Amino acid sequence: MTVELFDPPDLPEPYGWRQLSVGTGSRLVFLSGQTARTPSGDLVGPGDLAAQTEQAYLNVGRALASVGGTFDNVMRLNVYAVDWSLSKWDAVTEGVKRAADRLGVDLVKPTTLIGVATLAEPEFLIEVEATAILP
Repeated sequence: MTVELFDPPDLPEPYGWRQLSVGTGSRLVFLSGQTARTPSGDLVGPGDLAAQTEQAYLNVGRALASVGGTFDNVMRLNVYAVDWSLSKWDAVTEGVKRAADRLGVDLVKPTTLIGVATLAEPEFLIEVEATAILP
């Protein structure tokens, strides 16, 4: 295993993420932000945060697979959400759950969620970037 996940007892208990990860390997992977576009370029879920979250995570999984990795290799995720408010949390977690079910993996990683005014295209509601380590 190249990534060990921890929730130290001296930190607040996280809800939906991990507090830290320790990676052992030799290849670092820095994945640019993934959005809700299919491989053919079609937008998934216009106006639907859960659907866009699911697609963004699926795209992260595809990108990792292209270099021989999986979500097991992810050390950290940064999530950028447009006009973030806590009322959107359920939609994000629903999208993550659906992606996890489709991929058959645990997507709970050290994560920072950052509210932003806009993303690269006005239709995007969320973007997910990853840092991973491969053996």
